[in-house]
Amino acid sequence: MNNFSKKHVSLQTKLSNLALFHFTFLQILTADGSPKPFEPHDNIALDCGSIHNTTDLSGRPWLADDTIFLDQLNKESVISTSPTKGDSVPYKTARLSRSQFTYSFSVTPGPKFIRLHFYPSSYQNFNRSNAFFDFHVGRYTLLRNFSTSLTADDLNSEVFTREFCIIVDDQKLKLLFTPTPDSYAFINGIEIVSMPNNLYYSAEDDTGFHFINQVNPYRILKNQALESLYRVNVGGSSISPGQDTGMFRSWSTDYEFLTNGEPSVLPVNISINPSFTVIPNYSAPIPVYRTARTMGINKTVNENYRLTWEFQVDSGFTYFVRLHFCEFQVEITEPGDRVFEIFIDNIVAEHQADVISWAGGRGVPVYKDYAVMIGRNGTEKRRNLSIALHPAPAWRTKYSDAILNGVEIFKLSNEGNLAGPNPDRIPISPVNNSLESKTRPRSNGRTVLCIVIGVFSGFIALSVLCFLIFRRKLRVRDSVSSDGSSKWYQFSYKDYSSMDGSVKLYSFGEHSKKTSSQDNKELDLL
Repeated sequence: MNNFSKKHVSLQTKLSNLALFHFTFLQILTADGSPKPFEPHDNIALDCGSIHNTTDLSGRPWLADDTIFLDQLNKESVISTSPTKGDSVPYKTARLSRSQFTYSFSVTPGPKFIRLHFYPSSYQNFNRSNAFFDFHVGRYTLLRNFSTSLTADDLNSEVFTREFCIIVDDQKLKLLFTPTPDSYAFINGIEIVSMPNNLYYSAEDDTGFHFINQVNPYRILKNQALESLYRVNVGGSSISPGQDTGMFRSWSTDYEFLTNGEPSVLPVNISINPSFTVIPNYSAPIPVYRTARTMGINKTVNENYRLTWEFQVDSGFTYFVRLHFCEFQVEITEPGDRVFEIFIDNIVAEHQADVISWAGGRGVPVYKDYAVMIGRNGTEKRRNLSIALHPAPAWRTKYSDAILNGVEIFKLSNEGNLAGPNPDRIPISPVNNSLESKTRPRSNGRTVLCIVIGVFSGFIALSVLCFLIFRRKLRVRDSVSSDGSSKWYQFSYKDYSSMDGSVKLYSFGEHSKKTSSQDNKELDLL
């Protein structure tokens, strides 16, 4: 690279950093002017395949990857059709290649989020279903023979994101994409965002946390990689990356993970400002601690079921589960008011969970961490990891209830590997037999035989139909009594209004004899 090119790249880098600093400064201010909890030192959003810097709907700038971060410049850049829903950035362009390519970033040492954004579509000469590739970062294998189309179909989503956490030791971070034979690799967007040192990784003096069904506690070490699978705002609405605590994490609702058929209540805190005296204020957005899901006030019902969520995970890995809590209901003020059991993968994780005791009071957010091993059962690739709550025995608690505010679930690397299997291909319905029969050749003799059988069958069916019609007319005449009243029952409904809106109550009525004082009287069976 000549001196002019070096100066050009250096100038572009400085301008990009200045834009990022300006954006970060604007974003770390909340509506009331108070600073956001965390400002990441590295905050890179890369619009892969784009030759111009872009901005998403939230106002966050995305940098073009042209000549700055991509090591090999002979890779194809494609402008695609944007997804039908959501933001077009960074999904409007893609970087594709049938050979290996690398992105390199200059970053500060420490823990980072690495987010990959995918829009599996057929790009010009690149068929959607032919994208299979490996993804490596340093010594970590994060994806292997990864199919974006199978993943998107399994998620029933046009676009999706894969998020990983690693600790960078030096100032160079390299992301390596390697297509499998006769395939190609592609990427639409990349994020590199710093996180606090001990947000998920264990501190050196940390003794660890509960490893379900194990004697020794668990610690997340610096040489481990994590994949963020689920981040859920329990009982509340989804939280966009721009509403996170400065790290651009996405939080979903919990509805799709709840098991069906069990009651629950959604309390909302509108009066208490969460007080972060136990955990850092960047742990989760404040809305996570303003909403929750509880079991309700029916003690008898609560004691006979578990409030349960289920999350699909890959078999053969250890998982890190973080549960967020904050007591804000006016009835819960003292230790012992609401004590409950926590089950993870149907194993007791806490016999006496008491949020007030953990936090020291109402309105104080806390979280509890757990590790659980999901073993393989034969050839199964994936299975559900359950989180369930159940009231403690009645003598132990004032209210037979339980509460949960948020859930985070991470897959932990196994000897540097995080790669799991691809989802199964969604089966395509077989070709309609009738269509197939139309195209199947038949002999002339069989055709004549089928015509004769068809004509004979039609004659029989027509004769039976005429007989039934004639017989029905006779029965209708006999059903009318000598006084003219009918004995047929009719179906009727009446509209009644209630607090929940209009409700239709259906009833059967028997019509009696018509008189001057009574016309079409109905006997309602309500």
